[in-house]
Amino acid sequence: MQPNDPAYYWNGAELDLDAYLARIGYTGDRTPTLATLRALVHAHTTTIPFENLESILGRPVPLDLESLQDKMVRHRRGGYCYENVGLFAAALERLGFGVTGLSGRVTMGVSDGLRPATHALLRVTTGDDDRVWICDVGFGSGPLAPYELVEGGEFALGHWRFRLEHTTGELDSDLWVLHQFGRDGWIDRYTFTLNPQYRIDFAVGNHFVSTSPRSPFTARPFVQRFLPDVHHVLDNRTLITEYPDGSSETRELELAELPKVLTEVFDIDLSEPDATALAQGPWLA
Repeated sequence: MQPNDPAYYWNGAELDLDAYLARIGYTGDRTPTLATLRALVHAHTTTIPFENLESILGRPVPLDLESLQDKMVRHRRGGYCYENVGLFAAALERLGFGVTGLSGRVTMGVSDGLRPATHALLRVTTGDDDRVWICDVGFGSGPLAPYELVEGGEFALGHWRFRLEHTTGELDSDLWVLHQFGRDGWIDRYTFTLNPQYRIDFAVGNHFVSTSPRSPFTARPFVQRFLPDVHHVLDNRTLITEYPDGSSETRELELAELPKVLTEVFDIDLSEPDATALAQGPWLA
């Protein structure tokens, strides 16, 4: 690594840290400790929703820090993994944490074939602990805290249950698999390796996710809000409410309900033109 090359870092010096922390409601200590990391992951994950509405509305999804701050901090919108991770990495770097990007391959919901490795997450170290932590603030369904990079049994983060497995893939000898318990029981959520990823690597994955007709995020609206006791999902016109014990509720929304549901459930206020465009999209027919 070239330590003086800005391409390897996350532009933390350019972050309006006060505005970001106010956005997520964090008022605690600003030192790079494990306690701070846990509080930041919880605050970010429960405040900033997961959403793909920009790509659905036909607009680009830039990952430069100024665009991320303008969208998610100043205009109080959400984003998908690359956006959330880019903003969170800048904040951690600014606060003095050790931050390395990682790439995951989503396996949840895949019945056949192979998805590209287009999920962004972070390897993080703190100043008061020699352990390695994984922070996943951009998946849309938690976890609400960092989880340690160590193979073990089932663990709970809040009321939600997870399991991390270290295994050997067909082509990769160092593969990690995160399992999650939900309405379908235990499922493989994603796999990842520890191969470092940088902003340019995320830019390549982001281009596919935001523009390819093969991407699930260009096909229909997909919005999530993850809280300690409930997980809300809007998948096209289907509103799903999931609970930590695996139970869930589902109902189909009327088109006229969409703006209100986005505001009241997901804390997303669209402009009137955007709300109209969303309700008239072919995916909602």
